[in-house]
Amino acid sequence: METWINDLMDTLGAPGAGIAVALENLFPPIPSEVILPLAGFASASGRMDLLAALLWTTAGSVIGALALYGVGALLGRERTVAIAARLPLVKVADIERTEAWFARHGTKAVFFGRMVPIFRSLISVPAGIERMPLPVFLVLTTLGSAIWNTAFVLAGYALGDNWEQVTGYVSVYSKAVLVAAAGAVVSFVGLRLLRPGRGVRRGTR
Repeated sequence: METWINDLMDTLGAPGAGIAVALENLFPPIPSEVILPLAGFASASGRMDLLAALLWTTAGSVIGALALYGVGALLGRERTVAIAARLPLVKVADIERTEAWFARHGTKAVFFGRMVPIFRSLISVPAGIERMPLPVFLVLTTLGSAIWNTAFVLAGYALGDNWEQVTGYVSVYSKAVLVAAAGAVVSFVGLRLLRPGRGVRRGTR
């Protein structure tokens, strides 16, 4: 994986780092914890300008997030509810509670979600479904992504040849997040098995 990212950066420079980050948003298995420190190392070794690396990686994050926002907007609430209603252990009432939660906390979710592995990509979809105002979405996404990207690019820049040390720390953080998410899913399934029912669908909007 590192090879093609390196090749992309060597060929295109900082825009190559931006493209890699945009792809990471669309395909989360491509880890930003590899791309960003590697961009920092490339800056430290003179292969690209540090400021350009920061700007392009943040631009890549925003472009990838916009694509997923568009998916959510095209999918829309009705299709989402129709799909969810066919899933086992899911109630329409759960979707409505999620909508209510997003209405109250959506701005914080989009901003802080940019700093959480996996969720930093997925959070764009409900933002699109709920039609969060695009200027608000862009500002929150840009700020959250800039913080996350800057931290990792600068870490790679400071560590130089030892940039891979960053991935070890992030791996621990990512595993903790995934364990917490798995625990939430298990709890959800357990509650659904104990309290079966589909819930009541409210009127369309």
